[in-house]
Amino acid sequence: MRRRQFVQLAATSLLGACASMLVTPVTPEGAIVRLVLRDYPDLLRPGGALKIRPVGKDQLYYVLALEDGGFAAVSPICKHQGCIVDIARDRMECPCHGSMYTRAGAVLRGPTQAPLDRFAVAVSGDGVLTINLGQLL
Repeated sequence: MRRRQFVQLAATSLLGACASMLVTPVTPEGAIVRLVLRDYPDLLRPGGALKIRPVGKDQLYYVLALEDGGFAAVSPICKHQGCIVDIARDRMECPCHGSMYTRAGAVLRGPTQAPLDRFAVAVSGDGVLTINLGQLL
């Protein structure tokens, strides 16, 4: 293993371990995750965010409150070399090589050329956010 690969692997593992301390476990129904928004106050304000991990899965997802009042659910895995992106108020940043994404997952700055994986979301009239982890946008 080359030094660069080792450093990347170690950094990704460390970030993943740290992130896991702040992750909310959720119980999916198949590929569907439902969040009652009143139970997650951070999502009720623009700029809010929630890190979720479906029970029994290794994959982490970010649920983000957008400035326009909508929501985005994205995979935090940078498309450049697989590092976990960090959430900032108005964007997401890759700590490994500086790629930047909008909170909706679109590329702001490379080296990445591809957006983050984004999943279908919908909000019901009674305040339930439904995320379909089986439907990429």
